[in-house]
Amino acid sequence: MSVNYVCKHCRTLIGRIDEPSIDRNRLGFDLLTRDEQDQYVQEHDNGDITVRMTCDYCLQAYQHNPELAGLATPLQ
Repeated sequence: MSVNYVCKHCRTLIGRIDEPSIDRNRLGFDLLTRDEQDQYVQEHDNGDITVRMTCDYCLQAYQHNPELAGLATPLQ
């Protein structure tokens, strides 16, 4: 099983954890609300997990250009 952290804006792979058995609570998923889990955490049929987050590049782009938030696909 692997946990892949991917930027939800530019789809860049931020990081990966390859571990045969990962405790979801150790990853902090239990701290998320159900809505947050639905929005950011995707479990695949093979047991892998994709966590959607914002990479440093996109975070800086949004901080320096707040008008980007109004665009449908601002950072591709």
